[in-house]
Amino acid sequence: MPETAASFTGDIPGFYDRGLGPVIFCDYADDLAARCRGHSPQNVLELAAGTGIVSQRLRQSLPPDCKLTVTDLNEPMLALAEAKLSGAANVTLQAADAMALPFDDGSFDLVACQFGVMFFPDKPAAFREAARVLKPGGRYVFSVWAPMAQNPFAEIADSEAARFFPDDPPGFYKVPFHYGDPEAVKADLNGEDWADTGHEEVKQDKALQDPEKFAEALVYGNPLIDEIRSRGGVDPDEVASAILDALRTRLGPPPLRMPLAAHVFTCRRQ
Repeated sequence: MPETAASFTGDIPGFYDRGLGPVIFCDYADDLAARCRGHSPQNVLELAAGTGIVSQRLRQSLPPDCKLTVTDLNEPMLALAEAKLSGAANVTLQAADAMALPFDDGSFDLVACQFGVMFFPDKPAAFREAARVLKPGGRYVFSVWAPMAQNPFAEIADSEAARFFPDDPPGFYKVPFHYGDPEAVKADLNGEDWADTGHEEVKQDKALQDPEKFAEALVYGNPLIDEIRSRGGVDPDEVASAILDALRTRLGPPPLRMPLAAHVFTCRRQ
C-alpha cells in the first residue's frame, strides 16, 4: 500500500465530495443506509465515514432517537461531514483508527462502513475490532469495490496515470480495488466472531453528467494527486485531461454511461 493511500488531507476532501461523491458514492450510500435501517438499530457506529456521504443518509433514515457515532482517520474529511450534520440530533463525530477503536466492548448494535475496509492495513484486526464493539447479535454492514475490471473508471485512471510515470507508476488505485474477491474478505473475518457473513453484489449503470469534473476529481480527489506531485515533472491537469479523453473513448458517445460494481456484506455478531 502506498504510504499516502489512506491520507485524504489538504484540498482532497473537497474534490472527493463534489466530484466523486455524486457519481460513485451517493447511490451506494442510499443502498447501505437502507440496509442499516432494516435492522432497526438504536446505537450505530460508522467507520471511515469520509465526508459524511453515508452519515447524512444514515441520520435521515434512522429513527431520531438512534445514536450515530461518525468516525474517520482523517480529520479534514470529518470536517466536511460535521458541516453536513450540523444541527442533527444524537450525532457524535470523532477521529478514530478502525484497527484500535476507542470504544468499550459491546457499545453498538450496528457498525457501518462504505468503501473503507480496503484501506485498513490490517484487515483481520479491523474486523476483530468491529466485532469487539458490537453487542451479541449486532450487525456489521460494509461494502468493498468489485475488481477494477468491473469498474472501468478506476481501470482508466490507473492506466492513464501510469503512462506518465512508466518507471514508477502511482499505486493509489490498486488499493481500493485490490479486495474485490468475496472469498478473500470472508477469509479475513474471524469465524469465532461472526455467526453469518452474507454478501451481495450490487451493480449500477451510472450516467456521467459532468465528465470533466469527474476526471478532475479522479486525480485531485484522492491521494493519487500526492503521488503525482511527489514524483514531479508532470502537470496533474495533463493527467486529468488524459483520463477524460480515455473515459470518452471507452464510454462514449455522449451521454457517457459506465458500469459500477461492489460487494455489500452483512455480518452478524456471535
